[in-house]
Amino acid sequence: MTYLPNAAAERAEMLKALELQSLDDLFRHLPETLRLDRIELPEPLSEVELVQYMRELGRLNVRTPPSHSFLGAGASRRFSPAIVNQVISRPDFYTTYTPYQAEASQGTLQATYEFQTMISLLTGLDVANASLYDGATALAEATAMAVAHTNRQNVVVAGALHPEYAQVLKTYSEAQHYEILRVAPAADGRVDRQKLEEAITGTTGAVILQQPNFYGVLEDPQPISDLAHRSGALLIACVDPISLGILAAPGDYGADLAVGDGQPLGIPLSFGGPYVGFIACTEALMRRMPGRLVGATVDAQGRRGYVLTLQAREQHIRREHATSNITTNHALMALAATVYLAHMGGAGLKQLAELSTQRAHHLAARVVERLGYRLAFDGPFLWEFVIRTPHPAEQTQALMLERGVLPGLPLGRFFPELADALLVSVTELNHPRAIDQFVEALA
Repeated sequence: MTYLPNAAAERAEMLKALELQSLDDLFRHLPETLRLDRIELPEPLSEVELVQYMRELGRLNVRTPPSHSFLGAGASRRFSPAIVNQVISRPDFYTTYTPYQAEASQGTLQATYEFQTMISLLTGLDVANASLYDGATALAEATAMAVAHTNRQNVVVAGALHPEYAQVLKTYSEAQHYEILRVAPAADGRVDRQKLEEAITGTTGAVILQQPNFYGVLEDPQPISDLAHRSGALLIACVDPISLGILAAPGDYGADLAVGDGQPLGIPLSFGGPYVGFIACTEALMRRMPGRLVGATVDAQGRRGYVLTLQAREQHIRREHATSNITTNHALMALAATVYLAHMGGAGLKQLAELSTQRAHHLAARVVERLGYRLAFDGPFLWEFVIRTPHPAEQTQALMLERGVLPGLPLGRFFPELADALLVSVTELNHPRAIDQFVEALA
């Protein structure tokens, strides 16, 4: 709420109901060392002055037009059709809490069912759940499923996985007591096949493959899938949903689980969230799925209806039988992704992926013409690629920002050996004039 209408008399009445004398009494249970006597703040402002002050602060922000932003790495600027915001702004969707009770409305249940269906179609797998927090937690939950299913405590990460996904995975592994082994990429940016074969053993429960990987490079998934299954491990594919418009679905190359982040599906960046994670699996793994699943049925009169079919978490069943303690799904964001996919269709998704790829390759070709700049990896890519710069990447980024272009993500923050590298992402919003501006700013 933007305004809380609690007058002094109402506050006094609430304190009386709590049998307290003052607001300070609300915090008496806290240790003295944790309580602040004073907070150094400027003098109070009136509402008019405060609004004006905040607007002045806002004007100090560095603004980069969406067309001049080439920042990706798991969260990209993509166009969101007006129909997406129009549908999710309906009060019956916008004001509901995530559906996990039996009385969830048929409209909400149907929207969730459609989301599950579309994710299953995209990934080529049998079952998808009602969504998760984001791509990172979806990957961690899928890994927990694989470890529990195979009863093996070893997980192999094949190649370049998003470092923030890897951090979340590490946190889960420490609590769930499984070991993570990372196999680094080779010179072309793809996973080193020989090292991967040596890493996958009879104790490996899951092999994780990001496609395209964090560097934007396309892996060859079928041999990796064969390696995993030969040892009795499950393959987890971490995918960009837009890429599935032109790439093989995870189910086509034998992945047992597919995860990713639905942010590219019509969801704005919004300063980092909320986004929506998705997870899909084969039917054999369905009962290990975290969160909840919505199913379709018919009532006594033969009318189609939707129900919560499976809820295998602690709130609903005994803790020792729960697959996860993850508490919610991002219902509103899942609805946004569903509306986006329904609006775009398979043909629209393919066209979008092709356009982004064409523009990325055009930009990459122009960048390498500049003296001192080159592609870091020679493996195939779609719309993300890594360039080596003649200066530290953060310095290059700062200079280009002064010229109105956000060129990409400096990779030195994650990988010290790539301190001179930028991860560049190109989408349909980066029109040809913006690509010209990128090359000019680079010069």
